[in-house]
Amino acid sequence: MRGLTIPYEVADGIAVSILEDHLKYLKEEVRLHLEEGQYLHPEDLDNSLFKLIPSLEIIIPYFGGKI
Repeated sequence: MRGLTIPYEVADGIAVSILEDHLKYLKEEVRLHLEEGQYLHPEDLDNSLFKLIPSLEIIIPYFGGKI
């Protein structure tokens, strides 16, 4: 066997942590745009508001994370 082997629980924890961080990033990016006028491409805003954020808010708790 080659490479790094880690327990499934550790791998799941890493994945959930990344998803949680990305959700926080997207929410902050949208907040900065809406409240402070920071530029955000209209397509990115739509994707964040209507696809990515809602999807992450469903999938993170499913895998045991917190939103």
